Amino acid sequence: MTLRVERDKATGVAVVTLDRERRHNAIDLETAAELTEVWREFRFAEDVRAVVLTGAGTAAFCTGVDRGVEVPQPASPYSIDDPLVAIGPKAGDLWKPVVAAVNGMACGGAFYLLGESEFLIASSSATFFDPHTTYGMVSAYEAVYMAQRMPFGEAARMSLMGTAERLSAARAYEIGLVSELTEPGELLPAALRAAETLAGFPTEAVQGTVRALWSAKQSALQQALSHAPALISLGNLTPERQAELFGSRRPGTEFRLR
Repeated sequence: MTLRVERDKATGVAVVTLDRERRHNAIDLETAAELTEVWREFRFAEDVRAVVLTGAGTAAFCTGVDRGVEVPQPASPYSIDDPLVAIGPKAGDLWKPVVAAVNGMACGGAFYLLGESEFLIASSSATFFDPHTTYGMVSAYEAVYMAQRMPFGEAARMSLMGTAERLSAARAYEIGLVSELTEPGELLPAALRAAETLAGFPTEAVQGTVRALWSAKQSALQQALSHAPALISLGNLTPERQAELFGSRRPGTEFRLR
């Protein structure tokens, strides 16, 4: 198992932890399948009324797809099989509120999860960045999700600057990506306090409000995401060339924090 799931029946809160700390909580195919399964399971779990999503350890919330994952792709440039496309709670048709507790790095494919959470609470040591362009890949799904949660210029800068910059937790809070900042040791308690509050309200009203909030942007989101497969197929360098670029740059040595 690459996920750790803990339920508190007394509070109605489940904590879902990406449990691959030695891989900076990167998502492999097993993790992707477990995430899809847990969101679908929670739809029917009456003892789960709110969820906290976090990553094991303090170094990373999630660093996206594991570089060791191999997914065969169709020959057509107009379609692509994305192993992360169904990892988010909304992709699993879960409308119970999800609070993301961001500890350490959140980058790349982590935005599939953050983009489908209701709101983010972050440790002061958290950082956000999108490495795609640095390695010759199109940031499509990630950029779309972040463009819906951040001022456009901030989303564009993060998506385009690759590994050259990281968005600090303080800056993420200033621009509204993060709703609350905590000291590192207070992150999970803060997220639990918020989730327990949500779980304590009538769940029908809470879920209805979640649906209402998402309906405000879901049409534009789905339309934008529909373009992603073609943009990725047409714009990505070959896997071999990506690997060359990845080997020539060491993430974490060239960035500046802002």
